[in-house]
Amino acid sequence: MPDLDMQHRAPGPAKPADVSRAATRAEAARLRAAFEAAGAQVVETAILQPAATLLDLYGEDIRARAYVTSDPLKGEQMLRPDFTVPVVQMHMAGGAEPARYTYSGEVFRRQEADTGRASEYVQVGYEVFERGTPAQSDAEVFARLHDMLAPLKLRAMTGDIGVLMAAVDGLGTTSARKAALRRHIWRPRRFRALLDRFAGRTPVPTSRAALLQAVDPMAGAGPMIGLRSATEITARIDALRADAAAPPVAEGEVELIDAILAVRETCPNALERLRDIAVDMPSINGAVAQLAARLEALAARGIDVDHLPFEASYGRSQMEYYDGFVFGFTSEAHPELPAVATGGRYDALTRQLGQGREIPAVGGVIRPGLVVWLGDLS
Repeated sequence: MPDLDMQHRAPGPAKPADVSRAATRAEAARLRAAFEAAGAQVVETAILQPAATLLDLYGEDIRARAYVTSDPLKGEQMLRPDFTVPVVQMHMAGGAEPARYTYSGEVFRRQEADTGRASEYVQVGYEVFERGTPAQSDAEVFARLHDMLAPLKLRAMTGDIGVLMAAVDGLGTTSARKAALRRHIWRPRRFRALLDRFAGRTPVPTSRAALLQAVDPMAGAGPMIGLRSATEITARIDALRADAAAPPVAEGEVELIDAILAVRETCPNALERLRDIAVDMPSINGAVAQLAARLEALAARGIDVDHLPFEASYGRSQMEYYDGFVFGFTSEAHPELPAVATGGRYDALTRQLGQGREIPAVGGVIRPGLVVWLGDLS
């Protein structure tokens, strides 16, 4: 016989945006309570965050993704684009001791096009600050979210920004070029343009070439306008000249970077492929060893790593603070939806905000509104 309760159950919301605030907040409370039961301390952060901190971290690009306002006393402010940065600030201000945190609340992200995606939504997060074995912390965060979301039958994806960073660090080129490539790892098109330029694959623009060849680039210049001084402009020209004089990145090294970016396999196969690449690019050995340790830790927590996908380029269009393990959970039945949960490792962020202190850190966030909507469909 058919299940009469299911037969007469009222249909769920037509789309995620129709999920009621009450249902979303109730689910957020449930998820946060589960993280709290796992030993996390509940924390709160202000909705208005100092814009200067985010601008220092990400540059002016963050303005395209955040809502900016001005406070007469506090100066330029941004509506909270996520929780991780303020949580790291709070933790590092109190020291750099091991801790676990959970939180819930609204975040705000501007949408550049009419994608139908919400510009305001609720996040629930779990952050782990812990010394010792990073692979164990990575596995803890991933497995906890994986198990909590298991009823939704989502597709998991994993990656590791650290492998690409290690590959860039191993290039036989100038430190300035490597710094530029690292800075743009999270902007794939810009990264590719820089790599091709440094390898001599694309010509220097005619206007730049003329500027660099001029004996006195400032000769005949009009009155100074803008924020840069003549000294700063001269320093920039000197840097461009030094870059132009540097030999190109070896074609073989570019091919190895491309080989890394092309890795898209199940985790064990990806590990073997990266080990093969490491024979010719030993700078990634440490990151590959970390991946191997992570897979062991995940398997020990019951994750089926033999069928877990890995994509070396995954996570490169997310927030720029991830510098190691990255992951996400999406609905294959509804590919139009954003990720239901995402996360990753952000050790460098604790160094940037720690004023001399640092501690390995990894975390993940869940969107309870999507959990409710997908749950109603199942």
